[in-house]
Amino acid sequence: MFLSICVKSFKIFCETTKNTFSISVFIKMYVIAGSASKAVAEDLSNIFKVPLVNTISKRFPDDEYYFRLEEDVSGKNVLLVQTTFPDKNIVELLLMQDAAREANAGKIIVVIPYFGYSRQDKKFGPGEPISARAVAEHVSLHADLVITVDPHKEHLLDFFKVPAYSCSAVTEIAEYLKTKGIDFVLAPDKGAIDRAKKASKIINCEYDYLEKTRIDGTTVKLQPKNLDTHNKNVAIIDDIISTGGTMAQSIKELKNQGARNVLVACTHGLFVGDAKEKLISAGCDEIISTDTIENEFSKVKAAECISNVLLKKTKIFQ
Repeated sequence: MFLSICVKSFKIFCETTKNTFSISVFIKMYVIAGSASKAVAEDLSNIFKVPLVNTISKRFPDDEYYFRLEEDVSGKNVLLVQTTFPDKNIVELLLMQDAAREANAGKIIVVIPYFGYSRQDKKFGPGEPISARAVAEHVSLHADLVITVDPHKEHLLDFFKVPAYSCSAVTEIAEYLKTKGIDFVLAPDKGAIDRAKKASKIINCEYDYLEKTRIDGTTVKLQPKNLDTHNKNVAIIDDIISTGGTMAQSIKELKNQGARNVLVACTHGLFVGDAKEKLISAGCDEIISTDTIENEFSKVKAAECISNVLLKKTKIFQ
């Protein structure tokens, strides 16, 4: 009965979204949520109409992690969902993968909403590791497919020893911003201009990037390369907000140049230390992030873009 309902649901989903894919991967799929990505896992379970596996997890007195699957996943394809930030969540994901393999799961698809260590994608000095590669190779040990959202650099996918794909939450962020009366979208630098361009097409507004101009040895001015911010509603879009320092400086400059409202949006909201306070004190009118890292600013859901790439890429299992 359950399988027939799943098949019917997916036929309807396929017809309405115009996606073509093999259904057999999903009718035997279970979703397993890591502690850092419960919201994304629950959303994926709802989108695909498949069960969310009951698990038990805890920390021992010495802070070692314990994990157990409470349901039989033998022969079932599993979708493991876990962000690898901070460090303890990497260990949690590795144990989740090992538990699935020990339980004789079918295909193991690993969804990493935010891939921690993504900014350490090369050696910046002698004697250093390539940290992103080290994490990717360990995750690959018990994975058949990996999906991640807005990686800092696309070449990170090559570090995995199994097929790995990315998706972007820019569309979902732009749809949210579309309701905010945005006049134009800014990238924090020229390298991120494609993200701003994509968002601007959805919002139907102009786009630009912030250009740095050095005034003297200690003063740097930030302003849009081509557009005038005076009396405009502006959204700055980036992939990651970490300490918030650069973003706060950008907000101050735009406000000084007469911007009416300045919103900041990102896929991955780390908000390290006093990042929130920096942004607010700089005059930010709204902070927006997705739920790849769950926080108080997670106003946009990442599961939709993840589900879209899953529908396309799971055909490799057939």
